[in-house]
Amino acid sequence: MKKIAALILAMLLAFGCCAAFAEGDEITLDVIICQYGPNTQEWFLGSGMDGTNFVDKFEAENPGIKLNLDVVSWNDVYTEVSTRISNNNAPDILNIDVFANYAADGLLLPVSDYCPEELFNDFFPSFIAQSVIDDTVWAVPDLASARALYVNRDILDEVGIDIPTTWAELEDACQAILDFYEGDVYPWGIDMTTDEGQAAFSYYVWNNDGGFVDADGNVALNSDANVEAIEYAVGLYNKGFTNPNPATQTRYDLQDMFGAGKLAMVIAPNQLPSYLSDKGYEVNWETAALPVNEGKTPGATGVMDRIMAFKDDEYPDQAKRNEAIGKFLTFFYAPENYVGWVSMEGFLPAVNSSVAALVEADPSFEAWLAVLDSCQFYPTALDNWDAIKQGVIDVEQQALTGGDVKTLLDDLQAKIAG
Repeated sequence: MKKIAALILAMLLAFGCCAAFAEGDEITLDVIICQYGPNTQEWFLGSGMDGTNFVDKFEAENPGIKLNLDVVSWNDVYTEVSTRISNNNAPDILNIDVFANYAADGLLLPVSDYCPEELFNDFFPSFIAQSVIDDTVWAVPDLASARALYVNRDILDEVGIDIPTTWAELEDACQAILDFYEGDVYPWGIDMTTDEGQAAFSYYVWNNDGGFVDADGNVALNSDANVEAIEYAVGLYNKGFTNPNPATQTRYDLQDMFGAGKLAMVIAPNQLPSYLSDKGYEVNWETAALPVNEGKTPGATGVMDRIMAFKDDEYPDQAKRNEAIGKFLTFFYAPENYVGWVSMEGFLPAVNSSVAALVEADPSFEAWLAVLDSCQFYPTALDNWDAIKQGVIDVEQQALTGGDVKTLLDDLQAKIAG
């Protein structure tokens, strides 16, 4: 942390003054925003901000800067960005989870080129640290979420069981629910789809003292702890304790099952209550820490997405372009805008300036902020993170159809390390 603090201080000292916009000058920024939920499109492009939207309000307050903003689903965004890069048409600003592969390919601008000092100093340092490669910050955090276990309190009370805290207790609870409801309620939710399979991997390996990397930061996908953890997770499915199709049923499917009273327990992000409310579900839910293997250290999963800026060496006035990108960020993270965005989608903030307002609006945010402090994050600074992410999902899906977990993880480790 001392190294990160020194880096941040050095960056702050290195920031220079932004070039001023000339009257009548105009620049258009191409922006891609990911679809976080049913409100994203409306907030950015509909009428979600006091009768207007983000784009209209930004352009009104920033004469000379136009936004060509697209909201793209998470299922399509990776292909969309890859295609645009291949066509030499990368966006100016991108909101996505990965960044290291773009940085390794020399496509990104360092954050110090465009982020104003005051805003940079507002980000949580631990979040900024997730986007550092070779002492350079390549992206800023968009927002964050933490994952917890949600249980249907009424179902557990009816069955007469407590919230499980260990893997052994979880299996006992699942069996009791299965026996009581005779198959009408799925005890446990698993999402090993291409949407969230890497999260499922983390839920089990981090709660068995495993992980994507070892203590030295080296990729260690086939560790004994990981093999045991994924065998356990797939075993829950094989024993009939889970939703019927973990390879195709996304977390949204699981959240709908949970809301409808058809799923007793599900791991979900902190915005689940907002999702349930928006859908009209009424559930007596309760949150708890994820179950761990006996004697292991609990590991909460934190997820952080990013905003980054791509290079455009052909643009005639780089200082002007960088300033425009900085104005976009400053406007987006201003509390009067950002608080509405974060609270609407039920996420956790990435900047200190919004915390007080969010806690005042919803006191439950404070508890989640405490959880976030203890979270582990994906090793997204690895330039092969995307391959690791897709690889563990493929392992899980093959294991669900009978593949040997150890063999699959050994093969993946060899592929990634090679």
